[in-house]
Amino acid sequence: MPFKFERTSIPEVVVIGAKALSDERGLFKEIFKKSEFESFGIPTEFVQDNVSKSQKNVLRGLHFQRDPHAQGKLVGVMKGEVLDVAVDLRKDSRTYGQYVLIKLNENNNRMLWVPPGFAHGFLALEESIVHYKVTKEYNKDSEGGIIWNDPFVNVDWPTDRPLLSSKDELWGTSKGVYL
Repeated sequence: MPFKFERTSIPEVVVIGAKALSDERGLFKEIFKKSEFESFGIPTEFVQDNVSKSQKNVLRGLHFQRDPHAQGKLVGVMKGEVLDVAVDLRKDSRTYGQYVLIKLNENNNRMLWVPPGFAHGFLALEESIVHYKVTKEYNKDSEGGIIWNDPFVNVDWPTDRPLLSSKDELWGTSKGVYL
């Protein structure tokens, strides 16, 4: 089995370790295998792949898609290093408002499964290329977000001055946001 699945403090959010084979030529690793993901209960119908490149200190997020376009995301780093976060916004969840923060980089061979109902974002700790597969196509009318420094969620970011998009600067707090 080339993958190791680990549940986090929010059991629906899963850290996935991939086995990498390396030699003098470079390396090879699988980043997705339908049979193994299904056996762990992770959906395998991905419909869109995205790649973002970010300079150091760029913070992307915290984003989500509302139903019927709510997305599950499989997130990994192709180059660089990020702090990746998943914030539980599910209305009836016992972990509502809690988050998982995990370091992903090109060398640790880890990915993060972020299920629908969560806001997602990351902070680039160095110039980084992030790849993520999603279970639903992006829909502009269903997009939403919460501000990166939301006082209710209180993510422990290692910066107080990230580089943000103009859209990410304008999101509101999570108070009253349910997915």
